[in-house]
Amino acid sequence: MPEYLSPGVYIQEVDSGPRPIEGAGTACAAFVGLAPAGPTNAPVLVTNWSQYVETFASLEEGGKRNPHLPGGFMSHAVHGYFLNGGGRCYVTRVATNSRTNSAKNGKVEPPSVQLPSRSSKAVPSLTVRAVGDPTQDIEVEIQPPSGETPPEGSFTIKIKMGSVEETFDNVNLGKRGTKNVAEAVAQTSKIVTVVEEAATGPIAERIPEVGSYLIKGAQTAIAPKLMPMDFTGDVAERSGMEGLQIAEDVTMVCCPDLMGAYIAGAIDRDGVKTVQLAMINHCEQMGDRMAIIDPLPDLTPQEVRVWRQSETNYDSKYAALYYPWITIGGPDGKPMAMPPSGHMAGIYARNDNERGVHKAPANEVIRGALSPVVPITKGEQDTLNPIGVNCIRSFAGRGVRVWGARTLSSDPAWRYINVRRLFNFVEKSIEMGTQWVVFEPNNPELWAKIRRDVGAFLTGLWREGMLFGATPSEAFFIKCDEELNPSDVRDRGQLFIDVGLAPVKPAEFVIFRLSQYAGGGA
Repeated sequence: MPEYLSPGVYIQEVDSGPRPIEGAGTACAAFVGLAPAGPTNAPVLVTNWSQYVETFASLEEGGKRNPHLPGGFMSHAVHGYFLNGGGRCYVTRVATNSRTNSAKNGKVEPPSVQLPSRSSKAVPSLTVRAVGDPTQDIEVEIQPPSGETPPEGSFTIKIKMGSVEETFDNVNLGKRGTKNVAEAVAQTSKIVTVVEEAATGPIAERIPEVGSYLIKGAQTAIAPKLMPMDFTGDVAERSGMEGLQIAEDVTMVCCPDLMGAYIAGAIDRDGVKTVQLAMINHCEQMGDRMAIIDPLPDLTPQEVRVWRQSETNYDSKYAALYYPWITIGGPDGKPMAMPPSGHMAGIYARNDNERGVHKAPANEVIRGALSPVVPITKGEQDTLNPIGVNCIRSFAGRGVRVWGARTLSSDPAWRYINVRRLFNFVEKSIEMGTQWVVFEPNNPELWAKIRRDVGAFLTGLWREGMLFGATPSEAFFIKCDEELNPSDVRDRGQLFIDVGLAPVKPAEFVIFRLSQYAGGGA
């Protein structure tokens, strides 16, 4: 209570009423996979395709950037995500333990580039060698010296690796001047080392030629010793899939390069199952995201049924499976097959933005898809849909569409993807919007405020068609009273609120019942 000790006018702010609960975001994907370059084992926020290319593409001769890794799928999946309506995502570039250990043990020669001298391009002046991760591309630029009166025989060297830049102004060769290039770089650079080549002749002629040079990263394809743990990662090290725990706004998890590793022979079928189970466990543990699972390549409808029911036998309301793979236009202009998870994550985002999270992400055109790899008949889908295999089909005049909206759960209450994602949305929104309740006096006044705020939020969802019922009372209930919170509960510092929702279910089977009608006269 404020104190009033002397005469005067006092201004006091009071509770202004309801505290609106804002809806949490539902359309943020996370990709775990391989890339030619870029930061490793840390989730990086990417908001468009150009930013992905800038961050994870390798540098080619002439300054061109190539985002695609031979045998990899992550770049195509991220492109499909943005193409289909995705707005932002996190990308974790996996680095293999075997490659890192080999580099530390000296078994892999760090990539380097020799810079030609000013007098002759055939005579090397400096060797610039990468340190740390040998898979990174590094740009080396030799520039003229800086300032109005630079020291004689000096030059500037600029080093860039991804978003990290280092500049060494007015450095020299040999003992000339006060700033030897090799010593200056060795003292502060975390990217490269510089070795001055032994040569005869005047130093002025041995100064490196002005220009741009490229240290090409060592990784050019999927590493043969890639292991499941490289994808699953570790939360303490913020690596792999477990590192996504720090990205709290993620709502979908994809691992398209798991299939690339399988095709390359780096991971077998048991390894695929290990990683996919880790994806599912991660989503179940976080409780606010869906694992979008890819099937093995080249499976027939009969084989994918066996793979789903017998070999993997996943059972989770936090996972969805899409079959078959899709064909897209490859970087060489030819069709290529790829897993559909990235495109599906984009459809989730587009569906949420255009209709809402309550609408099933199905009967939607897959942008960028030329065709399903395997044409599926209605009879074949009749055997796959009941076991949670969401089929991708091509319909005459209607394009390539996703034709299923089921989770991998055996519980009928959580059969549909939109129901699970709607609850994820509601739970996260209420959690974020009621943080003010913590440490408030646990009394009937607080209980009434909670019922008011949560009720206003759920009423808004009902008006938007997210909940089933003719009235709000039919669509949801909120219970927070002394029956739920007797004295022994309050003594433990606990407050219980029961919330029940009636979610809308998709019209998965539309049945018109026709009969003959003998029309009567007027």
